[in-house]
Parts: sequence; structure tokens; C-alpha cells
Amino acid sequence: MKHRYLTLFLGLVSFLFMQAQDGYDPIPNPEAVVLSGNMRFTVLTPQMIRMQYSETAQFEDRASFAVVNRKLPVPEFTTQTEDGYLYIRTSALELRYRIGSQPKATDRSTKNLSITFLLNGQAVTWYPGKDDALNLGGTRRTLDNAWGDSFKEGIEKGLLSRAGWSIIDESPSTQRGDGSRSFVFQPTSDGFMWVDKPVDPAATDWYFLGYGHDYKQCLRDFVLVAGRIPLPPKYIFGYWYSRYYAYTQQQFRQLVMEIEHNNIPIDVMIVDTDWHINGWTGWTWNTDLIPNPKQLLAYFHQHGLKTSLNLHPAYGVKSNEDNYSLLRADMGLPSTSTETIPWQLNDYTFYKSMFKNIIRLREQDGVDFWWLDWQQWLTNPYLDGLGETFWCNHVFFEDMRINRPEVRPVIFHRWGGLGSHRYQIGFSGDTFSAWSTLAFEVGFTSQASNVGYAYWGHDLGGHQGGNNDPELFLRWMQFGAFTPIFRSHATNASNLERRIWRYSNFPQLLDAVRLRYRIFPYLYTAARETYETGIGMNRPLYYEYPEENNAYKYEDEYFFGNDMLVAPVYMPTQSDGYAHRSIWLPEGKWWDTTSGRLISGDRTFMGYFTSDEIPLYYRAGSIIPNYPDQRTVQTTPDTIIVQVVPGADGEGRFYEDAGDTQDYPTQFTDTRFSQHRAGGNIDFQIAAREGHFDSMPAERVWQVEFLGQEMQPEGVTLDGQDVLSDDQVCRYDADSRVLRITVPRRSCSTPVNIHVIGAPSTMAHL
Repeated sequence: MKHRYLTLFLGLVSFLFMQAQDGYDPIPNPEAVVLSGNMRFTVLTPQMIRMQYSETAQFEDRASFAVVNRKLPVPEFTTQTEDGYLYIRTSALELRYRIGSQPKATDRSTKNLSITFLLNGQAVTWYPGKDDALNLGGTRRTLDNAWGDSFKEGIEKGLLSRAGWSIIDESPSTQRGDGSRSFVFQPTSDGFMWVDKPVDPAATDWYFLGYGHDYKQCLRDFVLVAGRIPLPPKYIFGYWYSRYYAYTQQQFRQLVMEIEHNNIPIDVMIVDTDWHINGWTGWTWNTDLIPNPKQLLAYFHQHGLKTSLNLHPAYGVKSNEDNYSLLRADMGLPSTSTETIPWQLNDYTFYKSMFKNIIRLREQDGVDFWWLDWQQWLTNPYLDGLGETFWCNHVFFEDMRINRPEVRPVIFHRWGGLGSHRYQIGFSGDTFSAWSTLAFEVGFTSQASNVGYAYWGHDLGGHQGGNNDPELFLRWMQFGAFTPIFRSHATNASNLERRIWRYSNFPQLLDAVRLRYRIFPYLYTAARETYETGIGMNRPLYYEYPEENNAYKYEDEYFFGNDMLVAPVYMPTQSDGYAHRSIWLPEGKWWDTTSGRLISGDRTFMGYFTSDEIPLYYRAGSIIPNYPDQRTVQTTPDTIIVQVVPGADGEGRFYEDAGDTQDYPTQFTDTRFSQHRAGGNIDFQIAAREGHFDSMPAERVWQVEFLGQEMQPEGVTLDGQDVLSDDQVCRYDADSRVLRITVPRRSCSTPVNIHVIGAPSTMAHL
């Protein structure tokens, strides 16, 4: 009877969790489970096996902080018992367990447990405690006070390794990078997934990942068990103005007027910590600075700006805060008490009252999302080992998802360990302004994809120090245009400036912002693919070229989505008027956007770049959707520009959704592009749009740009009709070597077919 009740209870947990987490179920299919005394194995994929040991045979079936889903299709595997050992064999690996033993990380041998697999045809054997010296790293909680790569040593291990294997250790006693531990989720009576203690605090809970160098497949399978990386709302990908400065209400209005006067695209206005009373931690508006907060936030909204407020919640709620008495009553404190109510987010009663009586007030004022800037103690003083960073992220994100269903949940916060990818997006912290810090952030950002942390946002320009070097700020902004989050920021030092229109090189800074807005369709499509695959838009080169040593050496280059390779400039201009940097291009052909030429890869070379130039290379045959210049990413323009890159056949994708709703998993559209080249001719197609969302446009104009066309084509047809001589449709620019075909307005359900005759592209020579 006890077992029956336990089964019913776990079934309820699974049901509630599935409702809360997009279909994830922590209880595996029984056919995937192999039990051997106090040891239990769960075969999740051919390359991933969960390994649990419990001296009391209490095996945890609830979701943990890192792993929320174990109900996957059961892969084919066999079991065999021979000479005192249990063998589990899949198509990818062989596990050997000495029956009755207790594997420990201190074993450092194969005597109790081992897993063998092939890496490039060679057998590799893992055993508990084996050092993963070839691990490719993940990320770290913060870059506070980072100067150059001074924080590189503190980067935690990731899911990918040149050794071909990695371990996710969800054992209750194992410390995470910030000293916290992983707990399990238990649904409350109203279905909120809340922290709970494990059934066996002394248990071992390992996940072996043996994916060899198939890094992308490892990440795809990781998000199957760890939860998808949610798609942020569209506005998140626009430009953010941010500054730690005590702006008054009038100064904020003046900022907006100056931004608009200078025609600067923007979507987010950050209000830093001085918005509230009580210094570092506060919840009530500082009306000396902002006398009419609702009016100010309404003003931002009227000008197309989303708003976030900065929170440092650690020091609780003082008696002079709005609704203090309501929180005091809910917490059962005496009505005469004026003591500060401590921050105790592990307590569900505190959470419910805090959000109902205080957080919701500010959201009703017009706050769109929260900047959760936790800088105090790392673990919870009321629940030993609970990470404050991770738990704050979980609660704030899930509260927004559940209680504000009309908008897409998003928070701005710090990394809290494995599982944090479910609560985008990340704030990397208070770095120093230096060329070396910019250089470090290039590799740091893409490396974080190794743990699914795909949305780092940096203080572009650096938080502190520096001297407003226009060139350094420009190069930081150019790098930022090709990162997930595009936000400039600085501390409140009087000598620092982040108003780009105050810089001597403002036209170039503005070009960087406008470039960001032009590539938005490509970027947002890449963000959708991150949701679908678990592969971040900023990703290291070794995802694509795992057997190339240069792919590991050149960590200052990265892929931005599938088809752009970026090699940011992070050094000042030399006396010859150029910034110099070494570049490795992988095999194949690449479109060099700085020269407007197709060049050969499989080489390293020294590049020379003016301050206007960003080393950016498109994969040959790629098709890149763009927006025309516009003020915001929140609206879709009437015309979509499609850049067609020469050098190979290829495909592309243009993803759209409503922008700020939670139905994007099923309510979205895709428009597919393809090109085929043969004998100097091009066949290009825009397929009929597929899918649906409520606000999707019915019609649009397509502007198709064939890059690198060395001469006027002999003929061009649009849907079979000759348009070569129609200047309204077909134009060739000899200076830029671009053939532009403007497809007149038509239904998005109608395909476009363009045939170009006699327009070969040529290679440049390095």
C-alpha cells in the first residue's frame, strides 16, 4: 500500500511539473531503468546514462535544479550479468558496474564502475574521479571587477570536452561553483515548483555524457533533460540605454528626447538602483527623484521603450516601505513590529506576500521586467546550501511566467549554476573598461553556450575605470552588435559617459546600433533555433570544426548563428591607420563583408581594419534576412531585405512570432529561402510562409540582394516574367556589385521564384 501511495504521489508531481514546464516529466519510462541493489541506472539516450547510488535505496525521482525531464524515448540497449559485473550496452557505449559496490569519486579506478566508448575510432574509458583536463569550460557567476582575463581561472567546467565525455553531478552533497548545492523541486498546493530537500542527502546522482566531439548533439540532448532555453521577447534584442546614475524624472525625459533627436534606434530604458528609497535595497519609489513614477513609465511606453528596474533584494523590507504592514501580517509578526523583514525567498509564505504586496505594485506601475542584481551572500541563511542566485532567478522568472501570462517572461540576472539557462537572460557584472577586458568577453560569451547559457549581456564600454576612449567604446559596441544582448552601461563616476551622441565618433557608434537593427531578423531566427536546439547564437568555432586545432586556438572568433563568423577587433588602431588582428577562416569559401569579396578559407592571415570595419564573414551560399533602418525591433517593417551570398548552393530561414507572448512554442511562422547555382546562373526561391500567429502580416515587399555579382546579368525573370529591363524591379549597381530585385507587394503565402542568367561571382585573392 505504501508503494501504491508513493506511485500516485510521484504521478501527481509529474503531472503538475508537466503543466508548469512545457511538457517536461522527471519520471523516466520504467523500461529505461536498470536496478541493481542500491545502484540504479537510467538510460536516457545512447550517449547519456544517469547513475544513482543510495545506501537506503531511496532513489530521487523529482526534478532537480539541473535536470527536469527524464521521460525520453527509450533507446535500444542490452543488459548482461557476468563474473560479478553488470553490463549495460547501447549503440554508443558500454557501462560496467561491479554488483554490490558503491562507486565514489575517490575511487579513481575502473574497479567499481566504468564506461567505455569510441572517440575518433579509439576506445576511451571513464571512471569515477577521472580528471577531465580537456574540458572546454562553461561560464561563471559574475565578472564583477574583472580586468582582462583575470577571471578566466574561475570559469566552471562545461558539458563539452575534447576528451569526449563530461559529468553532470546532481548529488545533493556536491558543491556548485558558487558554493551552493542542487536541490529538488516539489510542487506547492497551487502548482508552483518549490525547493525541497532530497530523499537521500547522501546519495550519488551522476549523469554521464559520452558524446565524443559531437558537441551540438550533446547540447541538443542536454536541453531535452534540462529544459529548453526560453525565447526572450523581441524587445530584449534591441538597444538598451543603461547607466548607474541618479537620473531625475525630467532627466529621463530629456534622455529620450535627445535619443530621438539623434535618430538612435532603441527599445529598452534601464532605471538603475536610485529609483527607490533606503539605499542599496529598496522597493518604494524615491519621489525626490521621480515624483510621478507611473507617468514616467507611461512616457517610456508612449515612446516605445520597455523598462526594467534594478533590484538588490538581500537586505529585506524596511518598515517605511509601501505595504510593509501587509507583509508583516502575512508573516505572522506582531502588529507593533517595525523590524526589517529579512529576505527569505525560501519561505513560500514570504514569496507569496512579497510578490502580491510589493513586486506586483511596481509591475502595475508599468515595470516590464526586473534586473535582479544579487551581489550579497551566495547561499541562503535559512536553507543550508540553497544558492541565492539560482533560487532568485527561478522564483522571479516562474512568477512572471505564471502570474503575467499576457507577456513573455524574462529577467536580467547572474549565472547560478546548471539549470540557469531556463531563466534568461544573464548580466555579467561590473567589469573594468580596458582593451584586454573586451578581448576576454569575446571568448567568454561564446564559451557560455557550453552550458546552455546563451544570453550573456555585458556592460558594453566597461562598467568602471577607463577614460571614455572613443575607439575602445566603438569596438565594444561593434562586438555587442553581434552578441545576444546589446546594452551599454557604466557606473556613476562623473568622468564616464555612455550617451553615444556625446562621443566624437558618434556617426560610427550610430552605425553599430543601426547594424544591430538591420540584422535583427537573422538574430531573432537564431534565437528561435537556440530554443529549438539548445545551441547558443554565440558559439565557439569547434562546434562546427571539432577536429581542427585552430577552432580551439582562435577563441577570439565565434559563430553568430549558423552563417556568420565574427572576429571582433579588440586592439587600438596602429600608426598606419589600421587595427591589426590574426584571423583563421575554416575550410570553404567565405563572403568578406569588409571587402565585398568571396575569399577562400582553410587559412590564417593578418587582417587590417579601419575603425568603420568589423571582421565579419558570411558562409558561402548563406541567405541572410535583414530589416531596413528602423527605430525599433518591436514592429515588423513592410519590406524585408534578403542578402544572397555567392559561392555555393544554400538555404536560409526567416522566423517570426507575435514578439511578446507565451504561445511562441506553437504560434509562429517560418519562411524558407533557397538558392541553387550552376554555370553562372542562379535559381532563388522564397517559399510560401508556413505557420500562423495572430498578428502576422498578410502581405509584404521583398528586396532580394544578390551579392558579389561582377557584371550586369544577361537575363532576370521573376515568377517566369522577364524583369531585366524593369527599373522598378531589377537594378544592378556596378560599384557595389549588387543585383537588387524588388518583388512588389504580395501575399506572404505566395512563393517567389527568381532566375538570374549569366551573372557569375568571382573570388578575391588574399
